[in-house]
Amino acid sequence: MTSDLQTPSAGRPRGHDFQQRPLSAAEARVLATLMEKARTVPDSYPLTLNALVTGCNQKSSREPVMNLADAAVLEALDALRGLHMVLEGSGSRVTRYEHNFARAVGVPDQSAVLLGMLMLRGPQTAGELRLNTERWYKFLDIASVDGFLEELQDRSADKGGPLVVKLPRAPGAREQRWAHLLCGPVDATALAAAPSTQGSAATEDELIALTRRLATLENTVAALQDQLQNLNEQLGLSQPGQP
Repeated sequence: MTSDLQTPSAGRPRGHDFQQRPLSAAEARVLATLMEKARTVPDSYPLTLNALVTGCNQKSSREPVMNLADAAVLEALDALRGLHMVLEGSGSRVTRYEHNFARAVGVPDQSAVLLGMLMLRGPQTAGELRLNTERWYKFLDIASVDGFLEELQDRSADKGGPLVVKLPRAPGAREQRWAHLLCGPVDATALAAAPSTQGSAATEDELIALTRRLATLENTVAALQDQLQNLNEQLGLSQPGQP
């Protein structure tokens, strides 16, 4: 993406304003996982059901950690298709799924990135969001992250209302965290009091380097999963975990 998209008012898609029902926890996880993999493993995207279930149930970079069954993911996908947030691909022997979040909700790509990360990893500060989304989109600075978050918080009622909320400062914390509202209103006081799962003694540069190494490893794993799936299809074997 070009640098002219770094202002909060730029790059706004011509989609529908989001005035839908709140998402369930499973729907939010499925949607955010599709959003993540579209950015981090584009060669394996759109995702098969197996890859999507694996991504939803990752033990790392997830808050909370979930254990969704295939049936629960399929139910969430069906509901998200009804909200125009997920599309089902064609032209492949295996059904694949992709998200349509930015257009369905009516937000620019940068705002969609921030909402996706909040759905995946829970409340975070602007600094944590800039670091955690580095593999998705490179924000110029924390101020630009704050700008998009404030725009999402100030979203007018005729467009569906706010999509994020800034939580009260937690005791001993230097910065306030943000939470998404895609699953409905949140208890801001309770979330503010909950300990953050983010943060590290490492420097930002060190953490960015680690996220890049993780991206390389995820790309390799995704490519191997695709190769295994194609081999199973050619041999007429069922996928691992399937009867």
